[in-house]
This record gives sequence, C-alpha cells and structure tokens, in this order.
Amino acid sequence: MDLKAGDARANLELNLGRRAHRRDGFGFIRRGLLAVILVASALVLVSRTPSLFRPGIHVDFPSEVKTTQFQWNQILPSKDLRYHDCFDGFQCARLEVPMDHRRTDGKGRTVAIAIARLPAKVPVTDPRYGGAILINPGGPGGSGIAQILHSGTGLQTIADSELDPSLDSDENLSSSAKYFDIIGFDPRGVGNTTPGFSCFPNAFSSRNWQLQVEADGMLGSSSDSLMRNWQRNKALAPSCSEMLTTTADGDEALGEHVNTTPVVEDMVAIIERHGEWREKQGIALQRVHDSQYGYDREQTLARRTRWKKGSEKLLFWGRSYGTILGATFAAMHPGRIERTVLDAVVNIEHYYHPTSSATTSVVDADAIFDRFGIYCDAAGPDVCPMYTAGGPTAITTAVVELLSEIKNWSVPVTASLKRGPEVVTWTDVMQIVRVSLYQPLHTFPLLAQILGELRQGNGSTMADLKQNKRVPSCLSEECQRAGSYTPECTVPGDESTAAILCTDAAGLQDPSFDVFQQSWQRLKNDSAMLGDYWGQVLLECAGWKAKAKWRFAGPFSSNPAHPLLFHSTAAAPSLCIAKSIRAYFQSGILPNPGTVCVADEKPLIGPTLSSLEQVRSAADDVLLRVIQDEVLRFRGIGPFLPL
Repeated sequence: MDLKAGDARANLELNLGRRAHRRDGFGFIRRGLLAVILVASALVLVSRTPSLFRPGIHVDFPSEVKTTQFQWNQILPSKDLRYHDCFDGFQCARLEVPMDHRRTDGKGRTVAIAIARLPAKVPVTDPRYGGAILINPGGPGGSGIAQILHSGTGLQTIADSELDPSLDSDENLSSSAKYFDIIGFDPRGVGNTTPGFSCFPNAFSSRNWQLQVEADGMLGSSSDSLMRNWQRNKALAPSCSEMLTTTADGDEALGEHVNTTPVVEDMVAIIERHGEWREKQGIALQRVHDSQYGYDREQTLARRTRWKKGSEKLLFWGRSYGTILGATFAAMHPGRIERTVLDAVVNIEHYYHPTSSATTSVVDADAIFDRFGIYCDAAGPDVCPMYTAGGPTAITTAVVELLSEIKNWSVPVTASLKRGPEVVTWTDVMQIVRVSLYQPLHTFPLLAQILGELRQGNGSTMADLKQNKRVPSCLSEECQRAGSYTPECTVPGDESTAAILCTDAAGLQDPSFDVFQQSWQRLKNDSAMLGDYWGQVLLECAGWKAKAKWRFAGPFSSNPAHPLLFHSTAAAPSLCIAKSIRAYFQSGILPNPGTVCVADEKPLIGPTLSSLEQVRSAADDVLLRVIQDEVLRFRGIGPFLPL
C-alpha cells in the first residue's frame, strides 16, 4: 500500500470520485469508471518480522462462533461445490482445482480450496437474490475463512438492502432490493486450503526460530541489524523455497503455483462452480414447486437460476493485497466484472515491479505519524498520556527522542503476578508505531498509553502485550507419531506471505548485500517510521528460490464490464461510505464525482461534530454500528501486517 500524505489526512475526510481519470497504477481505470475514497488504512500481510501481533494461520474465532463440531478433513474435495453445514450458520466446501490451470491433459496435482459461505437471507430462486460476493482480507497470506467467520455478517449487512426480506409488505416484495451470499476462501498455500506447507519440521521448531528473530531485533535496531537479519534470512529463504520447488515424483510444485495469477483462475473456478450449484438448487426447488402448486410451464425458478456456463461474473470485495487480487482479475478477465470493491488500494505497478517503480510503499507515511501529534494535542493530557506542552510538533519531537533513548537503552520490566520479567526493546515499540500508522483510530490510544508509560520508565503494558502474544508450542502426541513436516506437526501459513509475494514481485529474489542495503536506505529516507519495517518485508524475498510458472504482470489497461469502486473503511468508519458501498452492490451506482464523506470518528478525539449532528434513521444507526464493528473485527482477523 502506498501511504501518501493525502491518505494521512483522510482520517478527517474521505474523498470520493476526484480521481476517476487517473491511471495511478491501475491503467484500466478510465473514462470515469471509478470512484475513489482515500484513507490511510490497515494492510494485512503475514510476515516473519518480529511482531507483537504476529499471526498464526489458525483462526482466532470470536466467542460467538462455534467451531468444535467441524473439521475440514471431514469434507472430501470435489470438482463441484458440495456444501456442508459448518461453524454454526455457515456452509463449507473444498473445491478441487488444478495445480496448473494451463495444463490441458487432465493430469497433474490438484489443490483443494477451502470455502466458507454465509447464505443469503433469501433463497437463490428469489428474484431478490443478488449472487455471491467473494471476499479477501489482504496479505498476501490472509485467510478468507477467518475473515468470513469474523466479518461475514457485517459485510453482508453493508451489501444487503436495509429492508427486512422476511416482511411481506408490498414495498419489500416489489422492490429491487438485493441480498447476497458472502463467500470467503483460503487462497492456495494459505490456511485450510491443501496442500499446505511449512518451512519448519514442527510448530515447536518454528516458535524457537521466531523467538530468536525477536531477540535479534528488526532492521534498524542496532548497528549490526542488517548483518543479523541478512544472515538469518539466508538460512531460511533458500531452504524453505527449495522445499516448495521439488516433489518426490517430479510433478508440479506448490511454490511454483502459489502466486496471484493462479489464484485469479481459482476465483474463476469458484464463480463458475457457484453458478453450476445455483442451477442445481433452482432445478430442485422448481420440482418441489411443481409438485406442490402444479407444473409451471415457464419453469420460472429454473430459468432464473440458470448457470451461465463460461460467463459467470464476479462480485468481489478485497482489502489491501485483495485489491491486487481484484485488479489482476479485472485485467485478466475484464468481461467477468459485475461488482468489484477494492479497499485500501495497493499500487499494482509497484507491487509487481517494485524495483522499477518511481515511488515506494512508504512515501509520506510519516505524515500519518504527524497526525498523532495533532490528535494528541487536541485530546489533551487526560486522554493522551504522551501529551507534551508546546503543540503537535513538541509531541512528535518527544516521541522521536523517546524512541532514540529506547534504542540505546532498553527498558527492563520486573515480573508481575501474571507474567515473568521482560525487556522492552526499540523493536517492540516500533511494532506498535507500525500498527498505529495502519490503524490509527484504534491504536493511537494504545500507542499514547505505551509511550506515556515508557517516558516514566514503566514498560508493564508493553511487556504484557509482548508475553501475551507468545503462543505455547509443545509437540502433540499426534505430531510425535506422525513425524516432522507432517500436517499433524506444522502450523501452515507463516511463510505463505513470502511464497506469494516473492513469486509475484519481479527483482526481489536476488539482490546483493550492497544492493539491498541501498534499497533499505531509500526506504528509510522516505519514512523514518516505516522504512525499517518495509525493508524487513522485502528482505524475506532475498534468496527465495521458487519462481512462478505462470505470472501475469500486466498490462492493466482493460476496460472492465462494470466500473470498480475503490474505498476504505478499515481506518476511518463512515456512514457515508457504507451507504456508497451498499448503493454500489445494490444497483451499481457510483458516488458523484467530488462527493466527500466525512469520517464519523477521529483517533484519540472520538465522534466528530458532524457525526454528532447527523440526523440518522434507525437503519442508518444499524449501518454505522456495523461499520464501526468492522474496524474492531479487522484487528482480530490477521493482525496488522504490510499488504
């Protein structure tokens, strides 16, 4: 994601529609086809960077989701969609697709895509059924299964009509209201999709490695941090990627077919198979109707649900890296676009060609950090513990000085009744800074608390966070019986980001030490707050051996069958934005050029005056709460990682 100064200001207001004629990395956006809502928003990417919020690939389910009665291995993969009840109100399937979509002999390895569906509020035969919206939370490496279990209901509420479909009013039954399925899926190499992979023989080995990474510190943490991280990555990347490029029988290797391009074809398979499934449902319900009410010569239900073989269209809502996935789909299959919402837009040219791009992913990111000083000053010392007299500049200067002190002199923290002793390092604090820049609304307060405490020599909150995120990793009995590198032993997914990113992006795999050092320096020049972290992200690809067999990297100049909507809600919830998204899914309408949506809440300050003065209906209140909940839920899906 490109964090620009305009994005930083967008926590105050979200601009719609002004960039309809720009090509800024998305060449197919032409002739007013696009509405844009700018905000600085969170990106989700699984990283090997030492992090307090380091994700596992496991799903951190909310308490209301029941998970104990379902296991993915209970479902046999199939070439058509066969749904099974799962997760209390969802339906799950495992769709079998070719490892290599370009192979035409019907042979070769296959991938079983894990799919979870939140059914629409109306049956597929209802004229108000709007289709299935595919979602992606970001990454690369984010789990669509985790996203739908956390956020599926909220996303469905935003996309669906505000009318209750169960009411038999004339307005409801005769309306053009639409209600959607929501479908989350784990892309190949991620989560519950098989085959999976791991770079470590078991979870215990992986956890030991992560603790060593944490102890070494991220880039910029010491004078020899580059050497430490370079050598560590030279141990991990080649061995991990080589495991993904060889198979016992010499057949297709997952590491060569895990990049974005084949995932786009997996999405084509999902929407085609969904069309096939919809037709079967329609035929079955038509038979029931005919047996109960007499034969319908028009075969209305069957006709309404007919499979448009080879031409099913995509409804999609992707965040951060999900915008890469959606934009790549639009470039490869422009005629299949029906509705595509791209949230927290990543510059697609920079993603696929990072070494040739004129800009970096952190350009003007420090402008967001400057907002911390502005909001902290406005909130005052009672709300912002890092408050410093003298205005916003005095606050940001105090933060920079404190970070410098911690880099040179870590903060010891004695044991408490709930945790052991700890040492708070510069790396630890910079992880909180990083998270806050991507998610200022909900993390600026935490940043203010931690910095305020550290200024007083108190690192207890930081120590609690640090230790609470360390997951025990004792070997299970199943692992001991099955042996190293078996599914019983591994927690797949920690390395999926590198497997995808490093085979998508050109020129990241083989830099020399000196070339990488220069790239890192450019990132630091662009951003004092995020340059080191992004250097850490790119370092993961140095020495990665696997290369994609099929890599689409442009041109991105196709005209989609329907305009795309770009926006973001992850950092600054807005009722105006939610209504714009709903209107787009309901009827395809884009916001008028020049429309401005004001954020309903500011970091550290709370609800905006304009939000408090709004005259809202009961339906508006519901929608605003859903958008606000989405920001909270977004924090639980898969942490705060780069794309």
